[in-house]
Amino acid sequence: MGKLFGTNGVRGIFSEDFTLEFIHDLILSISAYFKHGTILVGYDGRHSSPVISKIVCSTLNTAGLDCNLAGLVPTPCLEFATKNLGYDGGIMITASHNPPEYNGIKPVASDGVEISRDDEKKIEEIFFQKTWKHHYSKLGSTKSDSSIIQKYIDGIKSQVDVSNIKSRKFKVVLDLGNGAQSVTAIKLCEQLGCETITVNERIDGNFPGRGSEPTPNNLQELSEAVKKNKADLGIAFDGDGDRSIFCDNDGKILSGDKSALLLANYLLNKNPNSKVVTCINSSNLIDEIVSQTNSTLIRTKVGSVEVSRKMVSENALLGFEENGGFMYGKHNHVRDGGMALALALELLSHSNNTLSEELGLLPPSFTTKEKISCSKEDADRIISKLLDEFPDSDTTDGIKIIFDNKNWIMIRSSGTEPIIRIYGESDSQKNLETLMKQYMHKIQTLLVS
Repeated sequence: MGKLFGTNGVRGIFSEDFTLEFIHDLILSISAYFKHGTILVGYDGRHSSPVISKIVCSTLNTAGLDCNLAGLVPTPCLEFATKNLGYDGGIMITASHNPPEYNGIKPVASDGVEISRDDEKKIEEIFFQKTWKHHYSKLGSTKSDSSIIQKYIDGIKSQVDVSNIKSRKFKVVLDLGNGAQSVTAIKLCEQLGCETITVNERIDGNFPGRGSEPTPNNLQELSEAVKKNKADLGIAFDGDGDRSIFCDNDGKILSGDKSALLLANYLLNKNPNSKVVTCINSSNLIDEIVSQTNSTLIRTKVGSVEVSRKMVSENALLGFEENGGFMYGKHNHVRDGGMALALALELLSHSNNTLSEELGLLPPSFTTKEKISCSKEDADRIISKLLDEFPDSDTTDGIKIIFDNKNWIMIRSSGTEPIIRIYGESDSQKNLETLMKQYMHKIQTLLVS
């Protein structure tokens, strides 16, 4: 059977492999999976998203399902509303951090979490066998739901100490990346009593400011704005607003691992004996933080679906990915840039330290990642050769070559792009750079051999 779903939803280049005909058949398959009910539909700021939303809604209606169109919203906003407003499912139109020419479909279950890998396979089976019904007794209808943005913001505020945050009158720089958090993060900060400075706030599907994926290499404008305005915190979001990268008060851009460790340390001390779920490529430092609070750590394959679904089954308090995806179970078991922002503000509101000083209290950790353009076939070949060389490696997802508990390299094929990703952690920055250089060279050599 063929494969549609990658690491996060179904994605492709609009009008090439992600055509209107393909989308129509995909939504018929998703409709057959949902079977009945009212589906909430939202989309990100990509240029193709409004057109795709028309196909999605009309196809759902053709299949006899009603739908409510939320319009342009961040992915976690749609997921929260699906769960809390009683929808039977959700469909988010987004390609997250992919380049502008891409778009995608992400189905959300009634519990507000991306559907499981098993359910993805059910939809793929329906799609490739064309087992959706061709005749329906009634047509569904499409309505609008413009209330979900404020309800989402209220949901975030209900999970944090709003009065304490307001009393501190924080100054926050938001790098909105020309993406969907522009419709929620600014309002959230205002309602938390923050003075807000914005960067790349205009929604634009070309992502002209710094691209749709926030990385340490493209957040100089955020860093400079934090230093210039003497801000307490900076934060950058990806295209659909579920991931967030932090900048401390000194203008230093944090890795997703580092900000997750900071929030996890704060929240686990408030909620000991909890469960934490993270991917196999996250920093080993989380083991230390978890053990100090008598909590439990569970690791999964890479991907927010893997983490979120494990969080649901384990009723975990926290989940995170090294790419800036942070999940707070009391709010929703999904990565949520807005929730992560509010939690960071609460942490600061209960501390006399700056963000930089809070980070200094954590044990040191040194992590990084790189990527190389590479086909799936070549990636599989490289991983196979590395496994021959290192047969005792962890093969949960790609290959993780573990030298000791502070030094490892992991290589896996991306589920969303034709690239191979290389992750590393070491006990010093110098050793990390040496390790990454060695394995980048090794992979490049294997690629041409």
